[in-house]
Amino acid sequence: MSRGFKLSILAAAVMAAAPAAQAFEAGDFVVRAGAVHVAPDDSSDEVRLAGGVATGSDVAVDTNTQLGIRGTYMFTSHLGLGVLAATPFKHNITGKDGLLDGADIGETKHLPPTITLQYYPMASTSALQPYAGVGVNYTTFFEEKSDLGELELDDSVGVAVEFGVDYMLSEQFGLNAAVWWADIDTEAEIKGVTEKLDVEIDPMVYMVGFTYKF
Repeated sequence: MSRGFKLSILAAAVMAAAPAAQAFEAGDFVVRAGAVHVAPDDSSDEVRLAGGVATGSDVAVDTNTQLGIRGTYMFTSHLGLGVLAATPFKHNITGKDGLLDGADIGETKHLPPTITLQYYPMASTSALQPYAGVGVNYTTFFEEKSDLGELELDDSVGVAVEFGVDYMLSEQFGLNAAVWWADIDTEAEIKGVTEKLDVEIDPMVYMVGFTYKF
């Protein structure tokens, strides 16, 4: 029997004897933490000044990155309920095109708590765990500021869709990457300066970080 063949048999025996790593099972609580980047796909009605004066401008919302924390409770090895939380995102609002092109209109902070039902197609023995989820996003705006006057943004409720993947390095610890989209629409107004206008933010959200299973 050749030396290489003996080594092959030994390696196969070691792998067979090693316990299979269990990724996610019913009753597990999974925490993911990392950097979350919000990239709005924004659009809006035309900004009209009080009295209906047209400006030919709409508004743009810039990107922002914060610390995100997500928790998932596994009902089974294939279904979980996920909750997204994060430190407050801060966005600058500027004019786009027309008379207000590039003008600083204001700024706001927001929190986007999101609940999703997640599906994990792989067996719990797989270290690689892709998942998909769908649910509801609630976005609340606060600390709205504008040098032009009192800025108001209505809160938003909309659909959220996510795709992600975990790669478990051990029974408890792994790496995570995820992307999701949220339907975020608000009505904006600078009191006494502009008329109300609809703003669609609809961001793509990206996260990279770590996974820990309890």
